[in-house]
Amino acid sequence: MSDLERADFERADYRTVLRRLTTLDQRASRLRAEAEEWHAGQRAAADEAVREAETRVRSARQAVRDAQRELEEVDARAAGLWADYVHRVGPIAERFGTLPPASIPRQRSDERAPGEYLAEVEKRVKWTPPARPITFGVKVLFTTFGLAGGILGAIANQVLRETGTASAGDWHQAAPVVALLVLLACPVLAVVAAKLVADRRKTALDTAAVVTVLGTGLVTAMLLFTAVQYAGP
Repeated sequence: MSDLERADFERADYRTVLRRLTTLDQRASRLRAEAEEWHAGQRAAADEAVREAETRVRSARQAVRDAQRELEEVDARAAGLWADYVHRVGPIAERFGTLPPASIPRQRSDERAPGEYLAEVEKRVKWTPPARPITFGVKVLFTTFGLAGGILGAIANQVLRETGTASAGDWHQAAPVVALLVLLACPVLAVVAAKLVADRRKTALDTAAVVTVLGTGLVTAMLLFTAVQYAGP
């Protein structure tokens, strides 16, 4: 700490030695102040590092809570989409059982949040194929349904009448009424068949189609019924 050497004390006088000793005390005070300042700086830096670490710990804990909450929301939304899918698909989805486990999606160049994948799945689940219009071929099919309904109604009507004529008792009295009801019901069943075809095409059965099927069936049934009556004994 001192610049004084043993030879300096041998050559220097009393005043010189005293002056040099005084400077030693001043230098020691300066070094002590520097040490205290360094210690205070180191302590402040350590306190700041501790505060930053505590802040990162709190942020990490909050991130864990947010991730857990997001996971629960994603699971709930995925379960809801699975329920919608099962409701739409029906028995086909039963082979999968419950909600399938999560899997890693196909890797893409861009990173996407789980909500974006769920939105894409929801869009696909709720997608409805566009309605196909009723073409000329479908109208011909509806007319065929009407003809078939009328023919079946006339045949069933004739069979019931013959069984009623050949029998006795209550059925003999009720057979003509039942035969007439069956004659009218078969064209109505043809309209039901046309409605099923329209439902498969995701379109509504308009009034014109109903009139075509029902009218064709009734006209066919009445013509055949009349022809059978005139041809009978």
